[in-house]
Amino acid sequence: MMADHRHGIGCGDANGTMDGTANGTVKGTTASAVPTDARIAGMRVDRIPAEVSRRLTESSDGVDMDAEPRIAGSETVYSGPIFDIQNVIIDLPTTSGGADRIQRQLIHHAPCVVMLVHDVERDLYLLEREYRIGSHGFVPGLPAGLIDPGEDVEHAAMRELAEETGVVVEGPDDVRIERVEDCYSSEGMTDELAHIMIVRLRRFTMKPRHFDDSEHVESAWVTWRELMDSHVAASNSTIAILHERLRRERRR
Repeated sequence: MMADHRHGIGCGDANGTMDGTANGTVKGTTASAVPTDARIAGMRVDRIPAEVSRRLTESSDGVDMDAEPRIAGSETVYSGPIFDIQNVIIDLPTTSGGADRIQRQLIHHAPCVVMLVHDVERDLYLLEREYRIGSHGFVPGLPAGLIDPGEDVEHAAMRELAEETGVVVEGPDDVRIERVEDCYSSEGMTDELAHIMIVRLRRFTMKPRHFDDSEHVESAWVTWRELMDSHVAASNSTIAILHERLRRERRR
């Protein structure tokens, strides 16, 4: 169980509240603890081919997007158990050598894992249902949760799987993890990075689940058709499901 009570919180589905009391603190003037660009610099993923970048630059309005933006200042305006909210001042480099200063709000959120869990022998998938504040309802989804500081991604996946569903893998030969993609949940507003994967189970045992007081999660093994008919709407989970759908269609 995590010391900061983040156990079982799914990607993009934090159960924290912003009431300015014990659940979080609203700050008006406190400077951010971030000394450099470290928190935000990792959001830039430079995978654009050089020729594509050149053609994009032809439509530039003067901002040099081949150079690195610089964080000029950051202030934490809310700090809670799940995420912080920061006002960030950014200097965008210009082609003339200057900078265009802009302001953005950032939800600073821990990275997470999202798992489509497949019982290979029975060809069944693990589906969950719980309350989600974003859609205000009891909605179907996949096992997911936050990664502890310094924790390995695959270790976090196995820990969250055991805590949320009771599924425990005894050894490395009993599971195969297929990494689908690492995606930002909504890069226009948060640095939450979701590590999306397919977990293939060969052998496992079922043990008691462990939830926080405010956490209530149902789980069940379902067929592929039942999974599709459940209409999982969370974007990160949908990526995993569509990836598996392509695999199954190729095998026909």
